[in-house]
Amino acid sequence: MNLNDRQRKLLFGGLVVVLAAIGVYLTIAAPGGEPDRPDARPEGAPATSAPASPPPGIEGTIDPGEFDIYRLLPFNREEFANAGDLARRFVAAYGTYRFDEPPQTYTGRLSGLVTEELMGQLERDAATPGILEERRREQVVAESTATLDQVRNIEANSIVFVVSGRQKVTEGGGESSESKRYAVTVAREGGSLRVYAFQPADVGQAGDTG
Repeated sequence: MNLNDRQRKLLFGGLVVVLAAIGVYLTIAAPGGEPDRPDARPEGAPATSAPASPPPGIEGTIDPGEFDIYRLLPFNREEFANAGDLARRFVAAYGTYRFDEPPQTYTGRLSGLVTEELMGQLERDAATPGILEERRREQVVAESTATLDQVRNIEANSIVFVVSGRQKVTEGGGESSESKRYAVTVAREGGSLRVYAFQPADVGQAGDTG
């Protein structure tokens, strides 16, 4: 359609009015005139939230570097170390003996490590005639070392350690080695720590003193 000059001027004037009206509308509705509404957030934009606060009665978090596990146990650090060393020394002494020494010499090495009740049992075992005769006949010499493997259980007055004993045995002119694992219960007796009970680790937990 061809427009004459007058028509073109009228059309241009109308466009100017429309654009001016649109400008006024956008100015009134621009952000800042009204608070931003939650539903006006672009889709997918992350919502901000206040930092999580600890539950009532909890102040901060536990620092692993400063956490003292022994504060929660019935044995302090020194007692724990002494009990572990006692279990290790007992297994080493238990597996060390000679054919040419009397039973009293053998049990004497265990004295001070075990309770009186356990000492009585060990003395009876060491004096068994059949065992003594066999060791003398074969000229058995056994030397044992021991290492701590793990803590099996902790009670109010006792700790059960799993201890590995490695025994080197010379008999009949030959030499062999053997490893055994024991569950060793160390308990408080008066003001001291003593081995209260022991047995092969695969049998189960050694005696419990509660």
